[in-house]
Amino acid sequence: MVSVLVVNDQSLQRLALRMLLGAEPDLHVVGEATSEAEAVRLSAALRPDVVLVAGRPSGPSDALETVRHLTRRDRLPRPLEPGDAEPHTPRVLVLTPAGHEEHAYAALRAGADGFLLEDAAPDELASAVRVVAAGDAVITPALTRALIDAVREQRTVRPLSRTSGLDTLTGRERDVLVAVASGWSNAEIAERLSIAPTTVKTHVSNILTKIGARARVQAVTFAYESGLVRPAA
Repeated sequence: MVSVLVVNDQSLQRLALRMLLGAEPDLHVVGEATSEAEAVRLSAALRPDVVLVAGRPSGPSDALETVRHLTRRDRLPRPLEPGDAEPHTPRVLVLTPAGHEEHAYAALRAGADGFLLEDAAPDELASAVRVVAAGDAVITPALTRALIDAVREQRTVRPLSRTSGLDTLTGRERDVLVAVASGWSNAEIAERLSIAPTTVKTHVSNILTKIGARARVQAVTFAYESGLVRPAA
């Protein structure tokens, strides 16, 4: 059973999302939040598998700030002591309003694990929740194009202040990261680099750990921001 926390400042929309997800036998809405502060508090208390952020990209329920605070791992004011529970970092799925696809890039940097347009079909939403809960990433073709456009529109690549992650990658891991950022699947990477698919999965896992990324889509962002990959003209 996948537990879900719904974040939205509109009561009718929260009710609709609860009904849609609740109709699925393997999904369970454990709570609803109307603001960033409430989302963070309920996430810590209820420890959901997935937080569904359906707020607008501006205003009181700023989706980007909510994502940023939900995925931050340093919220504890003091080190863990014996008996303390481990801090909970849920997977985050963002529903993006049509016409605001460019916010996908900012949400990726904030730590989101997936994106879906608000007009997605109910079965698409349920499937996306399951995929994100399993640790994979979800991003629609339209949002993928918007992400690429956002990167290409940058006049210059701004090197990350945190470069240690890139410095720790081996030569082969850099090759794999470039391939991931180019949109290749694991099977394509394996074929083009003449390595086994299981080896590709191992490399990708190691890359995510070393650069501090939660999902493959964030690795793509990292590849561009670090200067390892440069947008085509």
